[in-house]
Amino acid sequence: METLIEADLCFPELLNTSCRKPRRSHTEDVLIYIVLSFISLLTATLNLLVIISISHFKQLHTPTNLLLRSLAVSDFFVGLLMSFQILLTNGCWFLGDFMCTFYCTLDFVITSASVGTMVLISADRYIAICDPLHYSTKVTVRGVIHCTCLCWACSILYNILIMKDNFKQPGKYKSCSGQCVTVINYIAGIIDLFLTFIGPVTVIIVLYLRIFVVAVSHARAMKIQITVSTLQRSKVVHVKKSEIKAARTLGVVVVVFLTCLCPYYCSSLVGKNVLFGITSVPVETWLFYFNSCLNPVIYAFCYPWFLKSIKLIVTFKIFQPDSCEATIL
Repeated sequence: METLIEADLCFPELLNTSCRKPRRSHTEDVLIYIVLSFISLLTATLNLLVIISISHFKQLHTPTNLLLRSLAVSDFFVGLLMSFQILLTNGCWFLGDFMCTFYCTLDFVITSASVGTMVLISADRYIAICDPLHYSTKVTVRGVIHCTCLCWACSILYNILIMKDNFKQPGKYKSCSGQCVTVINYIAGIIDLFLTFIGPVTVIIVLYLRIFVVAVSHARAMKIQITVSTLQRSKVVHVKKSEIKAARTLGVVVVVFLTCLCPYYCSSLVGKNVLFGITSVPVETWLFYFNSCLNPVIYAFCYPWFLKSIKLIVTFKIFQPDSCEATIL
């Protein structure tokens, strides 16, 4: 009986203070490891391909694609973080209290950067659809690079600030050995809720509602006979259709992101929104992680350049001279 009890503990030598492992069958454990390992590997690989594609091929160095690269960077790190979650499927944390705090902080940073990038993507599409004549002057490659760097810098500084108490005394809030828990005070939790969820989501929804209204009006205008030359009309229609198609594609990305993000935050609101324990991983957390795998899949169906760049990457043609000048679009 004693041997059986010790086998259920994370640290059998700490009989009175060790956390207990969840009771699962061997088949269930193997299935969980296989599925989560596949998702983690697929997420990291696909997003790495997006990063390499946009970074390598000069034709893809557009403001919108640079925003997609920033999103792919956060999604790539999510794929790496999932490997830690796989190690935690047995319900025990063995990497120490400081690494626990560092892990949770990194998870928060990635989440904040993803939300911030989604706001930038929505703003980019808003200007492209609602003010197309000034898009090239308002949205530039250099400006987008500065905005994405600022987004990541603010995410890092902000989350280090709200997690500073956990870094002072790592493991202070855990109830047993083998548990990883970080706590944010009530005021910081409320501020974080508005800054990383309610505020950004409201901005995204408002911008895309405006984009939808303008896109519908553009579509109606295309059907009206305009007394201009055929060449001029075809050029205007082409620009409008391309921008609307880009907005539609990125709209799918945004909707999928919000669909996967909302359950994660809603569960926090219903439960203990300031308590984050990673030894028991709920379904909504894995849904949030799985979103990072879905984005490159959406690109594969909606962006022909992504499939073309993948072929050049996997066949090692990107190592050929002047491969960065290849025609992708």
